[in-house]
Amino acid sequence: MDLPRNVAKVAKVENVEDARRLLASGRYVADASLATAVFLALRLGRPLLLEGEAGVGKTEIAKVLAETLGRRLIRLQCYEGLDAASALYEWNYPRQMLEIRLAELGGEAGAEGRARLAHDIFDERFLLKRPLLLALEPAGPGEAGPPVLLVDEIDRTDEPFEAFLLEILSDFQVTIPEIGTLRAPSPPIVVLTSNRTREIHDALKRRCLYHWIGYPDAARELEILRLRAPELAEALAGQIVRFVQRLRTADLFKPPGVAETLDWARALLALDQAALDAGAVNATLGVLLKYQDDIEKVAGGGVQGMLAEP
Repeated sequence: MDLPRNVAKVAKVENVEDARRLLASGRYVADASLATAVFLALRLGRPLLLEGEAGVGKTEIAKVLAETLGRRLIRLQCYEGLDAASALYEWNYPRQMLEIRLAELGGEAGAEGRARLAHDIFDERFLLKRPLLLALEPAGPGEAGPPVLLVDEIDRTDEPFEAFLLEILSDFQVTIPEIGTLRAPSPPIVVLTSNRTREIHDALKRRCLYHWIGYPDAARELEILRLRAPELAEALAGQIVRFVQRLRTADLFKPPGVAETLDWARALLALDQAALDAGAVNATLGVLLKYQDDIEKVAGGGVQGMLAEP
């Protein structure tokens, strides 16, 4: 859970162009279709489901929205076996047991004392709030509105968790048997991401606005590089983008995403590399490619061929 680093840069998002400028103010280069999806999600109050390859900027959308809108970012990182206790809430059993022992030492006895104790140990102060429950809370001091809830890599969970999530996303409320129903005074901004390691159920997709984020074209990737690594020389930035774009056309198990492009640019800067050459590229392929089979396929002659292309 992160607090916004600065206040809202765009007071209101009235149209698609406002949404594009909002993202740009957070150093995110969005095309018209993505800006439209973000605008509609904000205007209609609908969750936004972003699918695409790893490293293309899906998670960054939620981070930028939190930063530029002055909201708290609440992140639920999904994984296989994620359950309600980890995502929603659980009771602080050690503290409850301590409260019971203190009551016993204090001499509380009888039916009335036990009833009061049973009520007291299920007070909210013993509740451990997880990301989904935190997202239902009102905006805190210094926050411009309800939080941004990022449900990251929803495809890593299983279908029962998806079904559980439907209830939260439909009404933005949850019922805790010992306390009652807790409702969000204002719905959070919800962004879900998926790397499409499995298909998301239609029931969840129907509750969301959907957008696929693909690899950027050369012009947009160069613009991203200029924004995120402004210290990079223009000539080297162009060489980096051209090489990465060619690399993505190769028959690789996992082509590099924009995140790898940025990492590679920073690595080349750290090595004081002024221009691309075969030696530097071969030495740093592990920054771009994360599978040995891909590295072996490209290294050596493959690198020289890509560098030689006009």
